[in-house]
Amino acid sequence: MGDTIRTGPLGQPIGAEVPGWEPRPLPPLLAMNGRTCRLEPLEPVRHGADLHAANSADRAGAMWAYLPYGPFQTEEAYVAWVRDAALSNDPLFYAVIDRASGKPVGVASYLRIDPKNGVVEVGHIAYAPALQKTVAASEAQFLMMRRAFDELGYRRYEWKCNALNAASMRAAERFGFTYEGTFRQAAVVKGRNRDTAWFSLLDSEWPAVRTGFEAWLDPSNFEDGQQRRSLGHLIAAARAGEGGAHG
Repeated sequence: MGDTIRTGPLGQPIGAEVPGWEPRPLPPLLAMNGRTCRLEPLEPVRHGADLHAANSADRAGAMWAYLPYGPFQTEEAYVAWVRDAALSNDPLFYAVIDRASGKPVGVASYLRIDPKNGVVEVGHIAYAPALQKTVAASEAQFLMMRRAFDELGYRRYEWKCNALNAASMRAAERFGFTYEGTFRQAAVVKGRNRDTAWFSLLDSEWPAVRTGFEAWLDPSNFEDGQQRRSLGHLIAAARAGEGGAHG
């Protein structure tokens, strides 16, 4: 059943009302705790050197291919970048800490933060090899989503990436985002054209995505380090169940 079309006093179609809407809080500089990882506000002294060491395992520099900065040849250069990033309020950077080792192994941020409209983007995701393709890599994204929707009450959560970055496109779909289109010639990055693919997740979609994530992250879903059911499957199942409950 489709949405009811609403019309204004002059007969034009208009958007649905958002009862009681008020601007949302800015994301706080507070840690986010998960089972396999912890996100902490990025700090140069606390995280810089260890992050550089973790990143250096990517000798080819593949993790920097689609970012507007990097690779960093020296620890001093990377720590200088971290120092500047840590002073920024938008993007707002966090270090991803692996709970098993206690070491920082990645960075992610909120950016284009729009409290007035309840919109925030996740980006500047730079995962060292030790974090890539791990449970913690996905849980870090879940923790950031959970803060945006459950703690702060945002309405829209965005993921944007270079349209040639197939891994990022797959990750967005796996995490439950919806592809919205590609902005052609949206930017020049490292002297090259960038077409930007847009994805979004809405507050109305979040409960099913959260249910899927929680089921996937449950220790019972893993045996000898291997997942029993995929995240994409569990999110799809949660969405189907939600539809059945209301359909």
